[in-house]
Amino acid sequence: MGCARIFRAPLIRLESRAEACHDAPSAIAWIPLRMTPSKDIARLIEIMAALRTPGTGCPWDLEQTFATIAPYTIEEAYEVADAIAREDLVDLRDELGDLLLQVAYHARLAEEQGAFAFGDVVEAITSKMIRRHPHVFGDENGRSIGMAEGFWARIKAEEKAAKEAARGGEAEAGGGLLADVPVGLPALTRAIKLQDKAAKVGFDWPSLAPVFDKLREEIGELAEVALPADPRSSDPDLSADTQAKVEEEFGDLLFVMANVARHLKLDPEAALRGANGKFMRRFAHIEQRLAEDGRTPEGSTLAEMDALWDEAKARERE
Repeated sequence: MGCARIFRAPLIRLESRAEACHDAPSAIAWIPLRMTPSKDIARLIEIMAALRTPGTGCPWDLEQTFATIAPYTIEEAYEVADAIAREDLVDLRDELGDLLLQVAYHARLAEEQGAFAFGDVVEAITSKMIRRHPHVFGDENGRSIGMAEGFWARIKAEEKAAKEAARGGEAEAGGGLLADVPVGLPALTRAIKLQDKAAKVGFDWPSLAPVFDKLREEIGELAEVALPADPRSSDPDLSADTQAKVEEEFGDLLFVMANVARHLKLDPEAALRGANGKFMRRFAHIEQRLAEDGRTPEGSTLAEMDALWDEAKARERE
């Protein structure tokens, strides 16, 4: 006789249930349980699996890949940082959840390829934290080793070697000292990490003064190629070759600015976020003051807005 049963089950369990009914899988009627919120991480894994289940999942989620999801992962990390900067713990809870979803998403994609699952991600990070903190989780000998100078660098080198072995080979030929600095980092952050690594082997300015000399040099080189390309000039050079040179010189200038930040032990991303916030506050003051007179920035002169900008600056200094 055929297998004519009705299963009520979360979507994550459907495949295994279908396999159990070998003689008549077409006679099975699936009535999935309604998903309900839960504090258990297993529910998030179930939801992610349901979204990615062919035939019953979400069409948009089924189309996604590691590459298409990566920008959302970065965006969610920034939104976590934004909630922290605003000291908004309500938003932080939600944004951390969105970021956790990204982890579950990538783990699900990997599981579908037979690479690893969410549990493997958890095992990897817990193993790493225990391994890197023998002074907390180890025996008496481990505690002394974990506090020794150079331990952190040594353990990271061992982990790198283990990863290369797991990939089935020796260290990648020509990888070099800077090869493991992630490409996907924000460019200013990556610049500092590259400079830090080079500095550890002696490739660095001896003090801040020559960095400023280099900064002035780069500003001059940028001006030399950028001013003729000013679209507001009478006869701008808008050729592709000139634009490429402008971009290159601008990148060189930013790289030196990152070096200035590194020597001053500043986070350039945080510094720029602060400048962005200051610009927003002062421009909002311009809008507010103009609105008091029934006007808008579009209907005002640059001189008027400059005067209100200076007013905002003066108020901040009070």
